[in-house]
Amino acid sequence: MWALRRTSIHLKNRGLSSGTIGISCMKSEIARSCLENHNAGVVEPQGKLLDESLYLTRFYNTSSSYSKSYAGARTFSSQADAKSSREGDDDLEDAFSELETPLDAVQGAASGDEIDDESDLSEGEGVADDMQNELGKVGTDTDVGEKRSPKGKAISALTKAILAAPLSSVSKALDKWVEEGNEVTQTEVSLTMLHLRKRRMFVKALQLSEWLESTKHIEFHETYYASRVDLISKVRGIFKAEEYIQKIPESCRGEIVYRTLLANCVSATNVRKSEEVFNKMKSLFPVTCFSCNQLLLLYKRTDKKKIADVLLLMEKENIKPSIFTYQILIDVKGQSNDIGGMEQIVETMKSEGVEPNIQIQASLARHYTAAGLKDKAEAILKEMEGDDITKNRWVCRVLLPIYASLGRDDEVERIWKVCESNPFMEECMAAIGAWGKLKRIEEAEAAFDKMVKKVKRPSSKHFALLLNVYANHKMLAKGKDLVKRLAESSSTVGPLTWDALVKLYVGAGEVEKADSILDKALKQKRGKPLFNSYFVILDQYAKRGDIHNAEKIFLRMRDAGYVSRVRPYQALLAAYINAKAPAYGFRERMKADSVIPNKAMNDLLDRADAFRKSAVAELLE
Repeated sequence: MWALRRTSIHLKNRGLSSGTIGISCMKSEIARSCLENHNAGVVEPQGKLLDESLYLTRFYNTSSSYSKSYAGARTFSSQADAKSSREGDDDLEDAFSELETPLDAVQGAASGDEIDDESDLSEGEGVADDMQNELGKVGTDTDVGEKRSPKGKAISALTKAILAAPLSSVSKALDKWVEEGNEVTQTEVSLTMLHLRKRRMFVKALQLSEWLESTKHIEFHETYYASRVDLISKVRGIFKAEEYIQKIPESCRGEIVYRTLLANCVSATNVRKSEEVFNKMKSLFPVTCFSCNQLLLLYKRTDKKKIADVLLLMEKENIKPSIFTYQILIDVKGQSNDIGGMEQIVETMKSEGVEPNIQIQASLARHYTAAGLKDKAEAILKEMEGDDITKNRWVCRVLLPIYASLGRDDEVERIWKVCESNPFMEECMAAIGAWGKLKRIEEAEAAFDKMVKKVKRPSSKHFALLLNVYANHKMLAKGKDLVKRLAESSSTVGPLTWDALVKLYVGAGEVEKADSILDKALKQKRGKPLFNSYFVILDQYAKRGDIHNAEKIFLRMRDAGYVSRVRPYQALLAAYINAKAPAYGFRERMKADSVIPNKAMNDLLDRADAFRKSAVAELLE
């Protein structure tokens, strides 16, 4: 139960429904802590935050990065408890992706398949953390009472048939497969769908789903329809997914279908549609912790002022927070550098009998590190490690990057020695980033070589790790050599590689080259570039006072759905200020996008006003 402190709050006109309501309720310790510190990134509720009549004009993710993105990957439907075990991590991988993946309607589908096997992450700070969310198995088609195939087992005949088929003739290949006397079973379909999803081959997975529904080889139930909604969201956009829901038989149009749509809306950081879907669910079903967590995740990225409203709604509906709820709130406090508030939430969580899992411990360690509290960070890392790191081997990949952020070369060396003789792929990936952060390029390259040897056919995702190291250290020549090696591997390039290439050339001062790479990536239509890929180019044009190119990149960001927050507007306005040019109608542009300026933005707007010309001066020109 919530740790409640009886305090009367009259929330006149502050309801979270589509009608005007007033709520008088007790305020939880968590909600109180979020309301108390206005400088901590969460402030007093702002009134009817989910009222459709007020927010239908809000249109349109996120903070680290698919995001991952993603278009992290982009990538959120059951209450995954983020098990602190290697198996727990595998379960998260089997989820239907972090909802950093779905492409918005304006993006359309990847014309090829897979959107590469890279994580298709989307905008923001902390997308990787957000991937530890609650999607669980909803939408994976594994909820049919069948066991998944063990690791290492040969893929099924149905999977082979689909993998071998050209993208344009999957249905024909399936028809032929049946004509050859093969039987379509739920087990076969479930394992095939799981395999396609794990390889991020969403286009073929959708084609399989469409073929199954049209041929009626198996009986569809709500979980299958939810899976279809998820795939449509990823390939064709959330609006097409919403249209499809109306075609689902009413008996199968349950909460699982709508929560899948909601999760994809949140992944796309479409605020208006997320709130609209939430309110529809609220009118059809009891409010659940999952739905509230999705809003918390959305507002963590877009508007922290609304988080308190969601917490008060949870309390009003007597919804007990899940461990993921606590994880989001801890991240909000940590990102706002409110360490005291973060620790208070941890204490509240423990008082409710919920112990921090590995994901929360790692998040705490990262926030302590960012705040310069190295002793506290290292204490948590030692707790995560346990008495014997060899018996707790799977945690190595979590420890490596955090120790690197602390500047602890010795600890990174110690942890890597545990793995080095026979490392898992994830450990190699973590080591590359860790050594890169410590500016030990040779060690990062050695870890990359070990990883390449372990992977039969390394993908661009693997190359992007080392490419990022080169980009971060402005090593253009090494980066170009690695790109040639990548080209020779015939890997499909996706958002992570584009982002690394953009950073590489921006760091070398070749902004136009970076711009050209991003333009070519957009034309390939193999997923949505990351928020950061656009932003670093926009920022450089802004510093030059290049209004034309800054506006061009800003327009691309708008098309990708990346202008729902203040940062792109700040960079664009900086271009006008540096060019000493008036930015007419800028406040109106922000208002049209439902973007509320913060103090820094208001200061920039005041500076830009100084370049306005009087009406008489304009007439005389």
